[in-house]
Amino acid sequence: MNKTIPSFLLFIMGLFFTVLMIAACSSDFAANVRKVTYPPDFKYVSAQELRSGMEKMAFQLQLLDQALLTSNSEQIMEQQQQQQQQQKVMDALRNIEKIGAKLQAGEGGASHPFLQDFMGGFVSKVTEARIAASLDKPRYYLAGKVSGGCVNCHKINR
Repeated sequence: MNKTIPSFLLFIMGLFFTVLMIAACSSDFAANVRKVTYPPDFKYVSAQELRSGMEKMAFQLQLLDQALLTSNSEQIMEQQQQQQQQQKVMDALRNIEKIGAKLQAGEGGASHPFLQDFMGGFVSKVTEARIAASLDKPRYYLAGKVSGGCVNCHKINR
């Protein structure tokens, strides 16, 4: 009977590790472990989510640059063209603000240090630029600063 207990224990241990390995391969397993190991207000952003969010933001920044370029190339614009330009700038800033807010760190921090250190400030600047661009006589100076803001952050974080 002594020989059965060790082989039974080996069987149970082998079964346990097999189940553990299968669970570890599951994509939900890592998310469930993070729920237990990180504080509730910690913002975990996977590398894929970060890359996707940054690509979306870069596209919106290109649209913003194009909309801002219009004001510099034409001195006198009709009112309808000015309204179209303002709408394009506002749409781009609103989209950048949404994307940035999704990536922004929670109260407990974030999985990427620059999201924790810089994204909150960036989103605030985008909000200020959106408000300035929404005025009856839109001001695009802050929108131009938003457009160049990525360069500053990426210079620091690379």
